[in-house]
Amino acid sequence: MDLLTQVKTLIYKDVLLEWRSKYAINSILLYVVSTVFVCYQSFQSVDTSVWNTLFWIILLFAAINAMSRSFLQETGNRQLYYYSMVSPKAIILAKIIYNSLIMILMTGIAFIVYNLIFRTPIGNLPVYLLSIFLGSISFATVFTMVAGISAKAGNNSTIMAILSFPVIIPLLIVLIKLSKAAAIGGVIADSWGDIAVLLAINIVTIAISLLLFPYLWRD
Repeated sequence: MDLLTQVKTLIYKDVLLEWRSKYAINSILLYVVSTVFVCYQSFQSVDTSVWNTLFWIILLFAAINAMSRSFLQETGNRQLYYYSMVSPKAIILAKIIYNSLIMILMTGIAFIVYNLIFRTPIGNLPVYLLSIFLGSISFATVFTMVAGISAKAGNNSTIMAILSFPVIIPLLIVLIKLSKAAAIGGVIADSWGDIAVLLAINIVTIAISLLLFPYLWRD
């Protein structure tokens, strides 16, 4: 099989396994909805800046919970089977694409629930939705790469936290800045710099994953 076919097959496998169990997606959605409700009960009403920051903090921890499970099933004999059947690049690409789809779905639902509960007006909704879309992909690429490294250390959550910290903090700052500008009505022309930074982070992270993961997978 060529690389594209391998990626499609692996994504289909992950979707099928998730559809059968629904454990991960249900637990993440429960976390998102319950956290939004707790924030509402605590604050009732917040200004736009606090509203936006709370939203990204909720998404950050939801992403950590979702992406940390990325390689839990790929252990032992299954790793050996994959090693003999598919390319390591196909495995990491499939994980990034699948996790991106999960994050986009999760952030979309979180945004709808969050906005319905807090009812905070957004000045420029298209740009805000763009920031959510880019943020979802960014979280997925960063945490998938780190989860792949952590999987080779026995799925050590401490290693995952240490490795992701230098990347996720600047990423979170850019996302909050971009979405805050959109929330108060800023135009996209003023945000091209932040959008370019997010795109660059995604491209660099994917490139590093493709270069590094095959060496990790051989071990």
